[in-house]
Amino acid sequence: MVRREKSNYIIRSVSHALDVLEQFFGDADELGVTELSTRLKLHKNNIFRLLATLESRGYIEQNKATENYRLGLRSLHLGQAYVSRMGLLRQARPVMEGLVKHAHESTYVAVARPGGMVPLAGVEADQPVRVVSTIGETLPLHATAVGKTQLAFATEEEQKTRLPETLKRFTAKTVTERSALLQQLKAAVENGYTVDAGEHVDDVRAVAAPIKDYTGRVVGALAISGPAYRLTAERMQKEFAPLVVKAGQDLSGRLGFHP
Repeated sequence: MVRREKSNYIIRSVSHALDVLEQFFGDADELGVTELSTRLKLHKNNIFRLLATLESRGYIEQNKATENYRLGLRSLHLGQAYVSRMGLLRQARPVMEGLVKHAHESTYVAVARPGGMVPLAGVEADQPVRVVSTIGETLPLHATAVGKTQLAFATEEEQKTRLPETLKRFTAKTVTERSALLQQLKAAVENGYTVDAGEHVDDVRAVAAPIKDYTGRVVGALAISGPAYRLTAERMQKEFAPLVVKAGQDLSGRLGFHP
């Protein structure tokens, strides 16, 4: 029996549908039929039919106000199913719960995705005033603790590739000069953690440490976040940084990493 190459079994319409989905993996929140047609070099009628099919299954939804399309909830469910089977979140849950008990602040795990860092799971603090992580939201690399952790432990080439030329300002404390940011990243490697001193959202601070797998590769970041009046600079350095570094090491060990 002669084995045929798997490429011979590809269904073109399914491939085109996946091409449409993948256009939303970048920075674009919404795309229209015309833009998708131009990007994929497919006729508008074909694009419309593909979108209608994906919309009927919940993977794509239409913004009625703009008539453009965006990812639907079913896409999130698919991503969550994949992540849950990776083992990272399964191992992270008890570590995050233990971290919250000691820090009494919210904690979350985030991984790198195109355009920034995405929180995948979190555990809220037992405080009346607390920070709630927006699961699935893309966070900027240069203005968050988890983003700076990912950059700090990346290669120099990866840093150049992932950092845009112009660093967007979110608050008055956002570091927008590359040289200053690179100095922070260098210090983070020595210290083992990074901080967000209200650089992404006013009055919200965070401290984060890397998560490594059995190969030693950084696969995400673990963070403690809370209001600025509780996460003072002194407490972040003396109290929260040691906690999150230790928790990051514990989680890395659960994933098979041994220094």
